[in-house]
Amino acid sequence: MIEEAYNQERGVVQHIQSMSYDRRTKDWFYNFTQEWPFPDETHQLSYTIPLTRLKAPGNSGIGDVMLNYRYQAISSDNIAFAPRLSLILPTGDYKKEMGAGATGLQVNLPLSIELSDKWVTHWNLGATYTPRSRGSGGDRSDTRGTNIGASLIYLLSDNLNLMLEAVQTRTEVVQPGGSTLREKQTLLSPGFRYAINYDSGLQVVSGLALPYGIGSSSGDRSVLLYLSFEHPFK
Repeated sequence: MIEEAYNQERGVVQHIQSMSYDRRTKDWFYNFTQEWPFPDETHQLSYTIPLTRLKAPGNSGIGDVMLNYRYQAISSDNIAFAPRLSLILPTGDYKKEMGAGATGLQVNLPLSIELSDKWVTHWNLGATYTPRSRGSGGDRSDTRGTNIGASLIYLLSDNLNLMLEAVQTRTEVVQPGGSTLREKQTLLSPGFRYAINYDSGLQVVSGLALPYGIGSSSGDRSVLLYLSFEHPFK
């Protein structure tokens, strides 16, 4: 759930998949991201394709695709900082609540700190702006959102990490008549991830987490699955 501040190394590509199931609403969410160095880890290009299946009103389809650029501003022995700028394309059907119906921008500031040989922490701070966003009825209004989060990772071994993540998002949804409704969600997510490394350079990482709502989000329960493939392409 938390973006780490490490760009892809030269000659290495990563394919990232995540799927979550909301146990309260019965909705499914799937994201596919592909990250490329351009041409090395200082600059990274990627794209994210979301797919959604909503239990009510029973809609499913592609969401708003994101085109991402990330700059490795800091990469030292124990600190990494890589700000990201994303263009959000209106590829999702706003009438089915699959997208915003307008082009948006998002910025995120991921910071990663190695506290020791066994402990790593990651921090995120971001904002989203979508001018003339559409509600499901077609009404338009500018919408804004923010995200803040942090994670604490314990390296139980070289291949197995225990994780605890906390995320809070604030979003605006266009209502009939052009007004906006502000929504807030706060999640705490314990989980783990496990890596398998092959002699060819392929690394496969799988993970499982159980996000749950706290505070005003109490009652929210999800299951999050993660699978990524990282390998050389030259």
